[in-house]
Amino acid sequence: MTGGFASAGRMRWGWFIALVLILLLLPLVSDTHTPTLLAIWSLFALSLGLMWGYAGILSFGHAAYFGLGAYTYAITAMNTGEGTAALILAVLVPAIVAAVVGAMMFYGRISDVYMGVITLVFALILNKFMGATAGDAYRIGSARLGGFNGIPAFPILNVPGDPSTQIYGTGLYYVVVVCLLGCYLIARWVLGSAFGRTLLGIRENEARVELLGYDAAAYKTAIFSLTAAMAGLAGSLFANWAEIVTPSLFGLGQSVEVIIWVIAGGIGTLIGPVVGAVLLGMLKLLLGEQTLVDNSLVLGAILILVVLLLPRGLVPSIMAWRERHAVSVAGRARSVGSSRRRRPTASGEPR
Repeated sequence: MTGGFASAGRMRWGWFIALVLILLLLPLVSDTHTPTLLAIWSLFALSLGLMWGYAGILSFGHAAYFGLGAYTYAITAMNTGEGTAALILAVLVPAIVAAVVGAMMFYGRISDVYMGVITLVFALILNKFMGATAGDAYRIGSARLGGFNGIPAFPILNVPGDPSTQIYGTGLYYVVVVCLLGCYLIARWVLGSAFGRTLLGIRENEARVELLGYDAAAYKTAIFSLTAAMAGLAGSLFANWAEIVTPSLFGLGQSVEVIIWVIAGGIGTLIGPVVGAVLLGMLKLLLGEQTLVDNSLVLGAILILVVLLLPRGLVPSIMAWRERHAVSVAGRARSVGSSRRRRPTASGEPR
């Protein structure tokens, strides 16, 4: 467990700074529409990867909080006419809802199997409910929920205090990138704290942690709520990118996709889910341009291949290969150095 924590908490600032520079300079050479969406999906995957990889909690309905963030933003923006308060509420509402749901599950000692079912059913209930809200009767203030048509044409993000200056295009891209990097640093800080060490202990042996006097249910509820807030933030940013929210955001497909992203990228890392979301997200967008192959079949095939060939995921497998390669190179260097020292001189004596 200690080794796992050490690898989780170590920060490679060189790679991080290089990534920041690439993300900041990307708009100079590329359109930001697709990169913005990939960064949003990366934030969504990061939220699940933090909870699943380091606390051992798998939510089959993590899309519930992604959708809650999107709908909260849209409804609040429609009623207030600006996006600052809407963005804040889009983080708080999923966090509060997750805290209530998580407390009921974890203090109720729900097993992992039943917890997965409960989280999935919760997302599907929200999907079904939002799809049945067509008609003028279903409104919150001036925002009509719209049923399967969703809520379109709500105010997008603006400069705080200036609703007339909206943030879109490259500006939205930079907002999303800052949110992604900020949440990544928050996750690193959490894992490097006593709270993170306790989470790792709970993942390895919850009963032993409780015998040491820790309230495991409280820690699990806290990380469940924190990652729901991150998912809600991703959902609100997606609402700004798409400029429409629909019940499909709560759907089974959204929940399954983020799980596949995390598995493919690598559970137990923070960068793995981000890499998985970017690579598979790009593949999804490319497949969306054709009609010969169904996206779901491709994602299912990729999941099977990853489980069979790279059971640890892409990033952990690459890291393990690099470590083995470094050890092999060091071993060969020592062997060559040792053979040179034993080479005999002209007098016949070894050097």
